[in-house]
Amino acid sequence: MVSRRARGSEDRPVPLVSLRRVSRFYRPDRPALFDVSLDVFRGEFVYVTGASGAGKSTLLRILHLAEAPDTGALFVNGHDVAGLKRGAISMLRCSMGVVFQDFRLVDDLTAACNVALPLEVRGASRAEIERRVEEALDRVGMGGHGGDLAGGLSGGEQQRVAIARALVGDPEIILADEPTGSLDAFSANVVLDMLEGVSRHGTTIVLATHDRMLIAARPHRVVAFDGGRLIGMSSAGGEDAAGATAV
Repeated sequence: MVSRRARGSEDRPVPLVSLRRVSRFYRPDRPALFDVSLDVFRGEFVYVTGASGAGKSTLLRILHLAEAPDTGALFVNGHDVAGLKRGAISMLRCSMGVVFQDFRLVDDLTAACNVALPLEVRGASRAEIERRVEEALDRVGMGGHGGDLAGGLSGGEQQRVAIARALVGDPEIILADEPTGSLDAFSANVVLDMLEGVSRHGTTIVLATHDRMLIAARPHRVVAFDGGRLIGMSSAGGEDAAGATAV
């Protein structure tokens, strides 16, 4: 990202990412997001919740700079993304990690090769790739499985590899889109343990989920969407901070 020490007026922290009245339309009569303003600060763990079609995935794609808002503005460390050149945007995307519900691994590549992909895109040296991949796999409990084909792993193991791929570039923020949605309860808890551990070390986590039991069991700040609109926001402890129902 831009500066890890960017500060705002009166020495207040600048949000890591900030949306200001953002809307995104795939159909003129049905916005995927509408007039959304939201700040996410460094080191936060934030749930994005809502029913299917509420706008969760669209929000994550905008945060990942994979899509641009139709109206409104997106800021990263106080810098308006719309004013950045393509190369700067590519660098920002490289500083983000993404985890998907369906893993999105290449089945006929090994776990290590899957984890290495973001570093190869950056042009990292072979020695750096090997070191970082080994560290990332160890971090998610998959050390010794780097040579296993991704397609032969269990769902929980595949999601661990996907998290290692998200971590390997030392991201400032991880965007997780329903990362436990296709897992059994045990594997889901393992994945959440990992993401919470990453958050405690200072990485920002934005996790989209419709699982109310997960949110209740592991309270963090919640932002709730319905029909593309931000309808509620809670504090980190789960208490409503805005007088609206968050989940």
